[in-house]
Order: sequence, then C-alpha cells, then structure tokens
Amino acid sequence: MALTRDDVLHIARLARIALSDDEVERFRAQLSGILDHFAALAAVDTEGVEPTAHPLPLANVMREDVIEPSLPRDAVLANAPLTEDGYIRVRAVLE
Repeated sequence: MALTRDDVLHIARLARIALSDDEVERFRAQLSGILDHFAALAAVDTEGVEPTAHPLPLANVMREDVIEPSLPRDAVLANAPLTEDGYIRVRAVLE
C-alpha cells in the first residue's frame, strides 16, 4: 500500500511533529513498506488456527513478597551527593 505525501503529513500532524521535505519522502517510503508487510500478514490463511496470547503456557510467574536485607540508611545517604533530613535530595526535574 503506497502512502501519499498528504498521508504522511496528516500522520505527522497527528503526532505533532514537523517534517522536512526529505523526511516526508523518506517516511513515505518506510511507512509504505511497513504497510506492505502488514498486508502480507493479513493475506495468510489462519483458518483453523487457534488464537493465542502467548506461545507457552505460563501463568503468573511471581516470587513471594519477602522482606530482604538492604543497605543501612546511613550507607545509602553517605553515597548521595545531596541529602536533607535523612532523605536523598535531587534537583528539580520540572520547573
């Protein structure tokens, strides 16, 4: 399935990204190729094939929630560049 330039520009608008003319052409070719692969998958006859979510019969492989020894608080705080009132202080990520 060949995408048009307008298709790529529409997708870029939905993704809120700006593309140069070279990028539009490059992504048009790449996205068209991806859609061709999906078309090939859609053409495969899956009649009689049971749907699966996972190829192996796994069921919630989890460990017990057990308290395990950890570093003492003083050792952790000793490795932190900034501490305050017994906590690690980090710089603000958002303003």
